[in-house]
Amino acid sequence: MNADIFEQWESDIRGYCRVYPTVFTKASNARQWDEDGKSYIDFFAGAGVLNFGHNNPMMKKALVEYIESDGITHSLDTYTVAKREFVEKFVNTILKPRGMNHKLQFMGPTGTNSVELALKMARRVTGRRTVVAYSHAFHGMTLGALACTTNNHFRNAAGVPLENVLHQPFGCEKTCAGCQLGCGVASVDRLRAMYEDSSSGLELPAAFLVEPIQAEGGVNVASKEWLLAVQKLAHDLGALFILDDIQAGCGRTGSYFSFDGMGLDPDVITLAKGLGGFGTPIAMNLVKPEYDKLWKPGEHTGTFRGQNLSFVAGKIGLGYFDDDEFNQDTQRKGKVMQTALEKIAGDFTDRAFQVRGKGMMQALDVGDGEIAKKVVAGCFERGMLCGAVGTGGRAIKLIPPLTIPDEDLKAGLDIFAEAVQAAVGGS
Repeated sequence: MNADIFEQWESDIRGYCRVYPTVFTKASNARQWDEDGKSYIDFFAGAGVLNFGHNNPMMKKALVEYIESDGITHSLDTYTVAKREFVEKFVNTILKPRGMNHKLQFMGPTGTNSVELALKMARRVTGRRTVVAYSHAFHGMTLGALACTTNNHFRNAAGVPLENVLHQPFGCEKTCAGCQLGCGVASVDRLRAMYEDSSSGLELPAAFLVEPIQAEGGVNVASKEWLLAVQKLAHDLGALFILDDIQAGCGRTGSYFSFDGMGLDPDVITLAKGLGGFGTPIAMNLVKPEYDKLWKPGEHTGTFRGQNLSFVAGKIGLGYFDDDEFNQDTQRKGKVMQTALEKIAGDFTDRAFQVRGKGMMQALDVGDGEIAKKVVAGCFERGMLCGAVGTGGRAIKLIPPLTIPDEDLKAGLDIFAEAVQAAVGGS
């Protein structure tokens, strides 16, 4: 591996290259190759960006044709044909079948931009400052989103106080690394009682910001009952209910939204990552019209709101949801993944490993960040890419492209099982 140029000139802040110490050269669907010709099965997928695989052939064809026709690439928020076709496809495929009338709000190119704008909107709408966020949350690296994020490794780098956020226990469906914090509906009831007590010292909140599935937090899946309780509390208090579906959305869990079928009615939904399909940047908020109309034109702006390459590829990605066949296949593959992880956990009953996830976002919590680090390194050595998440990096998250062939899915899971066996056997 010749990485001298990076080590000499690129900032020491780089991270993922330390987990995957090679120089990649090409990729197709669920595989990447390095410049030495070694193949890697990708169970990381750009941290959830590449839901439809590397260099998706339908998207690639559409993008090449668009570029060769001198299609608009950068457009701020001016109207373009590419944007119109994306909006029409999103409305007809995602919103209308769900009876949703949310406005599509484009801002900067990444998930943290979508969270920042959602927070700004909530504070503007309510005239309040405090946002309720949750333990083990990850919402982004810019200061407002970082204030809602709980990982001290990220928070300690802020350099300024991260204020105006009240963190509460996350309500897991089954188990999570933070269950000792008092998860569940009871924690929502306790918070309600505090807000109803005029001597509690709590200011009324502007918003409740929740990930239905905490990806970076350890793949903690919120229960339907808990989410409904949080939503009711938010609305009873006159606060906005914001769902961050940036990594778990866009089909990852076997439905377009990770919270589909739960009877939820969020005021704002933040989306990014897999929305553009091809790996080009895009972020978008879905906002209820009664709140969106409170903005003045141009009151929030950004240079990269009109990412037309993402509109072109994203429209193709939305086509996967024209019927339920793709979702059903994602659910099937998710069960294959879950079964494989449960078998591994069953082989180490003395370790009390935990399997968590939904659809094709699954994780094995090995309870020890050092063991997880060995597993991730062992997978890389054997030709498979994955990453550690959660408190102390104790859980290994598996999020391959939804389009991964069955043979690559099986091969990747076999590599993972070998790496776990080697890491635990040597610990």
